[in-house]
Amino acid sequence: MIRKLFQRKAKAEAAPPTKNSAAKTPAKKDIKGGHAQGTKRASHARRKTSPQKAPLAWDISQFQVPEIEGKTLFHSFDLPTELMHGIADLGFQYCSPIQAQSLPHTLTGHDLIGKAQTGTGKTAAFLINIINDLLNNPLEGERFGHEPRALIIAPTRELVMQIAEDSESLNKYTGLKTHALVGGMDYGKQQQRLRHEIVDILVATPGRLLDFCGNQDIYLDQIEIMVIDEADRMLDMGFIPQVRRIIRQTPPKIHRQTLLFSATFTPEVLSLSDQWTIDPIRVEIEPDSIATDTVTQHVYLCASDEKYKLLYNLLQQSDVDNVIIFANRRDQCRHLHEKLLRHGFKAGLLSGEIAQNKRVKTLEGFKSDQLNVLVATDVAGRGIHIDGVSHVVNYTLPEEPEDYVHRIGRTGRAGKSGTSISFACEEDAFQLMPIGALLGKKIECEHPPQHLLVDTPPLGKAIRSESRQPIKSRNKSRTGDSRRRPSSR
Repeated sequence: MIRKLFQRKAKAEAAPPTKNSAAKTPAKKDIKGGHAQGTKRASHARRKTSPQKAPLAWDISQFQVPEIEGKTLFHSFDLPTELMHGIADLGFQYCSPIQAQSLPHTLTGHDLIGKAQTGTGKTAAFLINIINDLLNNPLEGERFGHEPRALIIAPTRELVMQIAEDSESLNKYTGLKTHALVGGMDYGKQQQRLRHEIVDILVATPGRLLDFCGNQDIYLDQIEIMVIDEADRMLDMGFIPQVRRIIRQTPPKIHRQTLLFSATFTPEVLSLSDQWTIDPIRVEIEPDSIATDTVTQHVYLCASDEKYKLLYNLLQQSDVDNVIIFANRRDQCRHLHEKLLRHGFKAGLLSGEIAQNKRVKTLEGFKSDQLNVLVATDVAGRGIHIDGVSHVVNYTLPEEPEDYVHRIGRTGRAGKSGTSISFACEEDAFQLMPIGALLGKKIECEHPPQHLLVDTPPLGKAIRSESRQPIKSRNKSRTGDSRRRPSSR
């Protein structure tokens, strides 16, 4: 059954007015049953529904990709030229497993639940489906600017912003507009953009989206495609009640396509899937097919008081460029960040207690090499795509095995090699067995090389991070550089 054709036929025959008739029906009530939507929505400027596409001086003949047995080409899906142009610009040639297994079903309108971790290409999988649908089914006439056609919900601010960035890249030539709504950012600026621009694809965290719905700045009753990303994380963070409230404001599941992605298929996740989808296709990408093949993993057995010594000396190695250091708690990250600053490293801090605007600035600094070390909780472990991360360090092993996979997936991306180093002390070594069980192989432990256990110099005073040199520059300028021990790799 081609679900989208059925959906649109059902929408056309349904009694409630559609987008095109909303302006003519002032008596239609809003999501709270209060003000008339026609009156309220008229205060927002209307726009022509057809997206303003960029001029195309490009055709598919300029995107030649050789066929390889076992690989799926994006060409095989008959995607719009504007979308294929964006795919080509991003350097995508062959579908990742999650894309190859999901797109044949989602492009024909089926609901889907996908088991896939960060780094598998699932973001592009659902964005390509959304963009293809919106381009192939343009709306006629005019519509209100604050009525998105596609909605993506994600649990963290960083993940929302990354998805929105990916959407804008894929939509470079389509004219479709993506908006991101996250807490910790200026509400007024987000509100003004919605008032002056059509929103086609809305990406949001649950709390901030409910704020906009409650203030009647966003209406979800015209959603055609809904994506719930990181469903297991939503459960862990207690967001499911908020997600339920959001879904109740969207059309019934028979009138929308729903895609749900999760790193694990727990009974709770599967129960949510049953409630929110109709006969979903089930796609599972196992952890051992992720970027771990391109990541060299080391686990060093050490005492708790040796961890910082190990970290300091590791950062001095010549092959260490950009590093993400993970710890489980905010206070651990805060103290570690302060010590690194006092030892002259150009380090940034990313955790839930940091204001969103500072978190954005820190991520931008790390991506642009103004910062070379990022200390983070697992808030950065999912959905953050940063190219060129040479090393990931698990200063403390994660409490959830799945988070180990997400952490080390920050390196070894896009076919490049990377290194993960985990410190296993007497307090958290018991986490190794469940991590090994998830990966399907035993975690081999080793004693750290002696040159990584030399004493650190005395701590200096904390100074402004802008005045610190990058790791590589500092290494090159060190006196007595010939005394540096060889790398542990």
